[in-house]
Amino acid sequence: MRAILTALALSLALPMAACSKDATEDASGAQGVATIAAAGTTHKFNIEVARTDEEQARGLMFRTSLPADGGMLFPFPKPKIASFWMKNTLIPLDMIFIRADGSIDRIAENTIPESLEPVVSGGEVSAVLELAGGTAARLGLDETAKITWKDGK
Repeated sequence: MRAILTALALSLALPMAACSKDATEDASGAQGVATIAAAGTTHKFNIEVARTDEEQARGLMFRTSLPADGGMLFPFPKPKIASFWMKNTLIPLDMIFIRADGSIDRIAENTIPESLEPVVSGGEVSAVLELAGGTAARLGLDETAKITWKDGK
């Protein structure tokens, strides 16, 4: 009987975990601001900052939407070749790979949801900014843009 009650309790708890803040939180609880300067125009995004290894591993997994002015930044302690995948990521994303000087190394547009194919930077980068899929095209962004950010930490 105890085993049945334990199993029942676990089966009820798992759906609740899927609805927890970690699984449904969106960028409206932003922790910082990223600014993209391109062709004489600036665009600001309210961003979440994935500071820890755990936050970076989770990223935007399980999200069903991302605000047009929202995103997530993945800063690295030192520049490196960055590789991401879309496992458990339910929405297309634009991944902008940022060099230490704020210039753009590569833009991977409209990455495929739930794909296990790696999305890799072209060179060493100090951060990656993930935005809603289609944002780079909508704003006319290319590798000539510069990105800065302020972490609200």
